Order: sequence, then C-alpha cells, then structure tokens
Amino acid sequence: MATLRIEGAQIITMADGDTQLREGWALEAVDGAITYVGPADQLAPARRPANVPDSRIDGSGCLLLPGFVNAHTHAAMTLFRGAADDMPLDPWLKEKIWPAEAKLTEADVYWGTLLGCAEMIRAGVTCFCDMYHLPRVGARAAMDCGIRMCPSGVLLGIVPNAEDMFVEATEFAREFAARDDLCVHPMLGPHAPYTVPRELMERVIAAAEEIGVPLHIHVAETEANVAESMATYGKRPVQAMDEIGLFDVDVLGAHCVYLDDRDIEIIVEKRVGVAHCPGSNLKLASGIARTRDLLAAGARVGVGTDGCGSNNNLDLLEEARLAALIAKVDTGDPTAMPADAALQMATLGGARAIFLDHCIGSLEAGKRCDCILVDLDAPHMHPRHSLVSHMIYAAQAADVRTTVVNGTVLMRDRELLTIDLGETYAQVAESAERLFG
Repeated sequence: MATLRIEGAQIITMADGDTQLREGWALEAVDGAITYVGPADQLAPARRPANVPDSRIDGSGCLLLPGFVNAHTHAAMTLFRGAADDMPLDPWLKEKIWPAEAKLTEADVYWGTLLGCAEMIRAGVTCFCDMYHLPRVGARAAMDCGIRMCPSGVLLGIVPNAEDMFVEATEFAREFAARDDLCVHPMLGPHAPYTVPRELMERVIAAAEEIGVPLHIHVAETEANVAESMATYGKRPVQAMDEIGLFDVDVLGAHCVYLDDRDIEIIVEKRVGVAHCPGSNLKLASGIARTRDLLAAGARVGVGTDGCGSNNNLDLLEEARLAALIAKVDTGDPTAMPADAALQMATLGGARAIFLDHCIGSLEAGKRCDCILVDLDAPHMHPRHSLVSHMIYAAQAADVRTTVVNGTVLMRDRELLTIDLGETYAQVAESAERLFG
C-alpha cells in the first residue's frame, strides 16, 4: 500500500471553489487517492494506514494546491515550436501545419508528446486534454511518464484517409474506455465543424454515445468559422451542432471565441465544457472570448494552452494570467475576472470542463492525489498580501517545486523523476530536422 504525506505547506484546497488559505494542515494519500486533508494535529494515528508512509514531503515554504488542468492542447506539436509563427489560422494550418503533420511517424509523436509532458510537469500541469494524430502513441508517452491525460485521435473528413482515422480513433477510445485506466481518460476528437462533414459528425456522435466517452472539438474559433457554418448549415457553429445532436453527449469545446447570447445559453443548458485558450487566440489574432459572460451564465470553463505551434509554450499559469487580464481590458472592467476566478479556471474549472471534477481539480478526501507545491521563497512572491493574487499575477512556472499525479511524485525539487530530458531533447531534434530540415 503506497502512502504519501505532505506536511508543513500552506494549502488552498479549491474544494467547491474555496480559495481560502489553510495553515497547519496536512494531506495524506493512499494508493493514489486522497484520504485526509485537514489540520495536521487531527491526523490521528487511527486515521493513518498501519504502515509507515512510503513518502513524506516537507512542504515548508511552499503553497500546496491542486495540479493545473490543461483543458486543450496538441502535445506533440512541441515539434512545431517556432516553425510557423506570425500567421493567421487558415494559412497556418493549410500551408505549414497539415503538410508537416502528413509526414509524422510514431516516433515523432511519442517524443514530441514526451517533451510536452516534461514541460507541463515542470509547470505544474497534472492533467492535459489532448487532440492529435496516433493517439495510442501519445497515450503511451503519458503513461510512461505518469501524467494524467485525456487523449483523443483527431478526426478530419477532408483528407483521403478519413475512414482510417475514424476507425483508429474509435478503436483506441473503445479499448481504453474498457480498461478504465486511472490516468488515461479517452475521448473522440472531431477536429471542427468546418473539417468534419455532417455525415461523419453524426457517426462520431453515435460512437461517443455507444462507447461512453466525451467529444473534444474546436468550436467557433474564428469569424471565418462562423461564416463557413452559416454557409453550410444556415446557423452559427454552436447552434448548428446543437441541431444535429452534438451536445447530446458530453462535449469539450475548444476556444469558443465567437458566441452570441443563444450560443451561451446552449452551452450552459447542454453542460458543454469550454477550453479558453487566450494565448493562442491572441497570437493567431482569432479574437477574444466572452469568458466573463460564460462564467456569469454558469458555464464550465477551463483554460488551455493549445499546441506549441500556436502559443508557443505549455505554461498554464501564463494562460490563467492572460485570461484574467484580457477579460478586464475587453470589458473595461477591472473586476471582470478576479484572481480567484482565474485560479479556479486553471484547477477545478478545468476539471469540470473535461468532465473529471469527480476525481480531480480539488484537494478532497476521495479524489485522486494530483497536486503541486509552489515555492514561495522568491522576490516576486513577497510581501504575502494574497497568495491567490500572487499565483495569478506574479507566480511563474519555474516556481513549481514538486508535481504529484495519482499519488506518485513526478518531479521533486525541480528534478523530473520519470523523464530523461537529455534523450528526449536528442530525439526531438532528430524529428524536427526530418520534418522541417
């Protein structure tokens, strides 16, 4: 029986969105599940496992909080970092990304994903929602290093091998759904309404319902997406997808930038998760999402980095900060998104958006032990008027000292324990050279 105990840290549990700072508390987990979070002096011997804990972490000088949830990314696109910058979305996809992706091998996807996992673990991300080619290979990279992953094979209806992609993605989702792996939560990934024709989309919806997995799809990312939907369906993307039954299953919608009031009503009514990706939306000049309106309406909103081809990093703290700042300037209201709302989007909100809030997103007994320790001993973390404010407006990814997923320590004192960075860098360099020259 593997036991982990973290003592001495200040704690923000995020339970039910609670950002209150707790001092003198401890956390204990057994076999990856949290068994106790509360005052350290009440952790009586009777409540502990009979054996001595296998691992004790001294959290003195740190803040303990739930791990960050990256609600939308394409992890293997670390291979494309810096290779196609400063372009609008349409030519970026058609002229740079899709031609390079046509040359991807299993080794490329494995090492590109592993590099992404290393970057995310070091930035305090404990779970990421991924949409990419060769999902079985990406999932193997995540399993090898121990991070939690929601993989989905990307589905496109505009390519010659569309049927092969559908078969591969559905077989993968069916296999992993049956396995009920504690750290791999499969989805199906129809790319977008404008790349997946209605007939294929309806088959994907039926498959998701039959297998019992959510869908992960780009929705209303640009004004051009809206125009294409109007031309094809006579309706805006959210309303068109609602009409064909997309939201009759659980759906995570990435971006959701161009929404009208009726779109937001549908998103709330149908419990659609929203992955807000402010960095990518800014870089591609896609637009600014109505995040404040979504949250005010009760939508499930998390934050995502998108892939490194359009961001160019996997730093979720940066995304949470951008989300807060952009909401303020977009509305002209400095209270539009306070720090606690942004922190919730990065943790519990992200878990809700990807339909995993029953097991992650907050530090509570019964949930899986996905948590991080953030070093408070840095100039930008003083004076400590508000650690919630500091996490959003001052903290850096490099402040994350320790990352734990499912009760297993993946990084301790900034040292990655499950990934060989030297080998990963070498393999990624080979892939990048072959893909781009």
